[in-house]
Amino acid sequence: MTKSPLPRLWKVNSMTGGASFGLRLPLLLRQTLTTNWKMAAPKLISIVVPVYNRPDEVRDLLESLAAQDDRNFEVVIVEDGSPVPCGDVCREYSGRLSVRYFFKENEGRSIARNYGMDRADGDFFVFVDSDCILPPDYISGLRRELREHPADCFGGPDAAHSSFSDTQKAINYSMTSFLTTGGIRGGKVSLEKFVPRTFNMGYARAVYEKVGGFREMFSEDIDMSTRIRLAGYRIALYPEVKVYHKRRVDFKKFWRQVHVFGMSRITLQLLYPGSMKAVHWLPALFVVFALAMIVGAFFNPLLLIPLAVYILAVWVTGMIATRSVKIGTLGVLAAMTQLCGYGTGFIRAYTWKILLRHGRDTQQEIEMRRGK
Repeated sequence: MTKSPLPRLWKVNSMTGGASFGLRLPLLLRQTLTTNWKMAAPKLISIVVPVYNRPDEVRDLLESLAAQDDRNFEVVIVEDGSPVPCGDVCREYSGRLSVRYFFKENEGRSIARNYGMDRADGDFFVFVDSDCILPPDYISGLRRELREHPADCFGGPDAAHSSFSDTQKAINYSMTSFLTTGGIRGGKVSLEKFVPRTFNMGYARAVYEKVGGFREMFSEDIDMSTRIRLAGYRIALYPEVKVYHKRRVDFKKFWRQVHVFGMSRITLQLLYPGSMKAVHWLPALFVVFALAMIVGAFFNPLLLIPLAVYILAVWVTGMIATRSVKIGTLGVLAAMTQLCGYGTGFIRAYTWKILLRHGRDTQQEIEMRRGK
């Protein structure tokens, strides 16, 4: 395995009591090399990853990064006050990667990302979740896209890795299928304008310096993308720059995740009036009409036909997409979990925050996200 030619420096983070380690150069030398390097090669990429209680996931992520065919990047791991830290895992990869690890008190993913950017050396920041695995050509593919199709901010899609469990593959299908999400999570066909998500997103340091970092809130990535767009920066979808996203490993955790997604859409509408589109109402409408059809079926069973046709379509397309009867069948359960979880979260927040005019509860948003 090729090792980085730069020396490693280990140090203690005196502000947080945590350890940070990685590949560093004296500032003057680093600035000199960077000035010459900018004229001849793509810019340094900093991969910033917030982590909470995920040492095994971090190991898989770092293993995929150690296999990259382009090694001109650094990894900044920010441990957000985890009771089960991943510092030892990061130390295992210090000889194979330019990896820097920081431990800080638990404040939320957004603050952890900002903390990492403040300490990163790159001219371009990339954000992935700790439960992601990157293909070997991820960095080289991103560098090629930035060179051939320049953008200030990018987003890419996600997919299921062959090593994922059947449940994970079913959830991935549900989260990426046009029949369930309208293609809004990085697909080539979409019912709304593409918005990068932090499981696979990046932007230039210049954007950070002007727009600022993430806010600790529901759907912080959509908020960030909106602020970047409103500031006049160009956002691009790089459909070939994908990640393998494990997501939640069981349906109970998946339900909670999508329920919060539904609530977050109302937060975004309050922040950006007019941002809510017809596609965002679909899960809530599904919940209402599905419930009406189920109740109505007690009087006329034929009322269940539209729901049955939709479920059949999800099942058939799931089997085709995953090439598995089992995963396609689990995909139906995942789709129902996703639609009902998102829809009920949407209805709950819409009723409380808009109809009853209670507005946003920022502390609730922070508490629901903290330590997750």
